[in-house]
Amino acid sequence: MDLVFNVTVDANWYIYSSDLAPDASPIPATVVFEETDGFEVIGGLIPTNPKKKFDNFFNEEVTYFSGKGEFKQRIKILKPDFQIKGELDFQTCSDVEGLCINGSEDFDVALSALEDGAKKITTTAGVATGTNSKSSQSSFEDLLKPEDDGSLWGFFITAFLFGLAALLTPCVFPMIPMTVAFFTNSSQSRAQAITKASIYGISIIVIYILIGLLFTSLFGVGIANELATGAIPNIIFFAVFVIFALSFFGLFEIVLPSGLVNKMDKKANKGGMFGTFFMAFTLVLVSFSCTGPIVGTILIESFQGQVTKPVVGMMGFSIAFAIPFTLFAIFPGMLKSLPKSGGWLNSVKVVLGFIELALGFKFLSVADQAYHWGLLDREIYIAIWLVIAVLLGFYLLGKLRLPHDDEVQKTSVPRLVLAIISFVFAVYLLPGMFGAPLKGLSGYLPPLTTHDFALREMIREEIGAAQISGSATETGFPSKIKYSDILHLPHGIKGFFDYEQALAYAKKVKKPLFIDFTGHGCVNCRKMEEYVWSDPEVLKRLKENYVVVALYVDDKTELPESEWYTSEFDNKVKKTIGKQNFDFQITRFNGNAQPYYVLLDNNEAPLVRPKAYDVEVSNFVEFLDKGLAEFTKR
Repeated sequence: MDLVFNVTVDANWYIYSSDLAPDASPIPATVVFEETDGFEVIGGLIPTNPKKKFDNFFNEEVTYFSGKGEFKQRIKILKPDFQIKGELDFQTCSDVEGLCINGSEDFDVALSALEDGAKKITTTAGVATGTNSKSSQSSFEDLLKPEDDGSLWGFFITAFLFGLAALLTPCVFPMIPMTVAFFTNSSQSRAQAITKASIYGISIIVIYILIGLLFTSLFGVGIANELATGAIPNIIFFAVFVIFALSFFGLFEIVLPSGLVNKMDKKANKGGMFGTFFMAFTLVLVSFSCTGPIVGTILIESFQGQVTKPVVGMMGFSIAFAIPFTLFAIFPGMLKSLPKSGGWLNSVKVVLGFIELALGFKFLSVADQAYHWGLLDREIYIAIWLVIAVLLGFYLLGKLRLPHDDEVQKTSVPRLVLAIISFVFAVYLLPGMFGAPLKGLSGYLPPLTTHDFALREMIREEIGAAQISGSATETGFPSKIKYSDILHLPHGIKGFFDYEQALAYAKKVKKPLFIDFTGHGCVNCRKMEEYVWSDPEVLKRLKENYVVVALYVDDKTELPESEWYTSEFDNKVKKTIGKQNFDFQITRFNGNAQPYYVLLDNNEAPLVRPKAYDVEVSNFVEFLDKGLAEFTKR
C-alpha cells in the first residue's frame, strides 16, 4: 500500500524534497512513524515530480515543492485493522521573508477492512510559518509581524512622502505644467490627453518599481545582514549620503550621461504608447540630479529590512511622483493653483540636503558600534545632529545662504514654521548631551551605554549599587564578565554577553535565563530598551527575577581560533561573536530577526513562547510573569 502525503505550501514559501543528496545542507522531508505491529515500512519517502533550482540560502542545487507537493511512502500491511500515527518533518524557506523554518506536522489515520493491498491513503500537511509543529514554539508569526504589518507600511508612507518632496525640486516642479500642456495640446480630445497622461504616470511607476526589483535581485537575502552591519557597506552608504547632501547644497550636480538622456528623448518623440513610456523614462533621467539622492536614500534605507523593501519603497515614491502629472492632465484647471517656480525650489533641495547629511551619520554609527571604533559616541552623534538642526533653522530664516540661493527679503510663514520645528528639535536634543534617553529617537541614536557623561545612568547605577551592596559577593556574581569591556546592558542591568557563562550563573542562583538576541544596528532593539525595558515594572523583573544575557548577532569582534567552529546550519566557520550568536539563534530557535527574547529554565528548556518586537509594556510584563510562573512549577 502507498501512503500519499499531500503538502500545501503557503505563498512565497517552499519545502525541500525528500530526495536531497546525502551531503546536502538543507533538511530533507522525512516521515517518522510511531511503532506498531499493524504495518511495516518499505523503503523511504518518495517525492512526486519535485522542482529543481539553485538555492540562495545554501548556495547549492536542491529539489523542492512550492504551492502543492506530494510524497509517497510504501508500507506492508500486517493486520486488517490498525492506526497509522506519526509526523512529517520538513524545512520550509522563503526568499521573500528571508527565513528558514524547521517544523513537523502530525498525522493520525485509522485503517480498517482494506479492499486490496494497492489502496492509497491520503493525508494532508499544511506547511506554513505558523504551522502546528514543534518549531511553532518559536512564534514565527510574532517574529514577522512588526515587519509585515508595520514596517513595510511605514516605509511605504515614508517613501511616498519622499516622492512628494521630489516634486518640489527645481528639476521636477517646472516639468509638471510643461508636460500637462504637451499632452493637452498634442491630443485631439480630452479623453486622449487623459489616456496619454495615465500611461505616462503608470510608466513612471513601472520604471521605478523595476529599479526596486533590480536592487532586490542584486542584493537578496544572503547579503542583507552584511549590508546592514558591515563596515565597508556602511562607510560607503555614509559617503554616498554626504555626497548627496553636498550636491543638494549646490557644491556640484549629479547628472547622467547626456548621450543616454538624448537617446531616450529621441525615442520619446516617436509618439504612441511606447513614445509616452520613453517620455516618462526621459523625465526620470532628466530629473536624476534632484531625484537621484532621494531614490538612493530610499534604496539604502531598504537594506535595513526585508528584501521586498526596495520594491515597496520605489512603489511609494513613484506613486507620489506620478500623481500630479496624471491629475493635472485630467483637471488642467488646477494648474492655476500651482505656485510659480522660483528660489523656493532650491530651498527645498537644501533642506533635503540637511536631512540627508543627518541620516548619513546613522550608517557610520552602525559600523562604529559593530567594530567598537569609538568614533561616534552618543554625545558626539547628538552634537552633530544638534548643530545640523540649528544650521537648518538659521537657513530657513535666511541667515545662512548657499550657492544658487536667492536673498530672503522676508520670512514666509512656511519658512517660519519649519524654522520653529528645526529649533524645537535642537532644544529637544540638548538634554541628550547629558544622558537624557530621548525615547523618540531611541532607534536612531547610539545606545546610552556609549555615553561618557550620562547623569541619569550614573544616578541609577549609584542607587542600584547602594541597594545591592554586597549582594554580588553573596550570590557569587562573576567579577569578570566576558566581553563586558566592549558590550554593555542598559539601565544598570547586571548581566552577561556569553550564553554559557550566563547559563552557569543561572543554574547557580536557580533563576530562569532571559536571552536577548539583539544587534548594534537593530533599530527596534533600541526602541524596546528605551520604551519597554526602562519601565519600572519591567526593569524590576529583569533585575530581580531573571539572569539576563544579551547576544549580539552583528558584533564583528573576532574570537581566538580555539573558539571557532563550523556551523551545522550552513557548514561555514564562525569566527566572530556576532556570527556565533546568529548561528545559535538560527539553529536553536529557528529565528533570524531581532529583537528576539527567549526564556529558558536551568535545563535549557523554553518556559513560554519566545517574544519579538512589541512596545506594549503590559504584554512584556505578562511575558516575564508567565515565564517566572512556569519556572516555579518545574
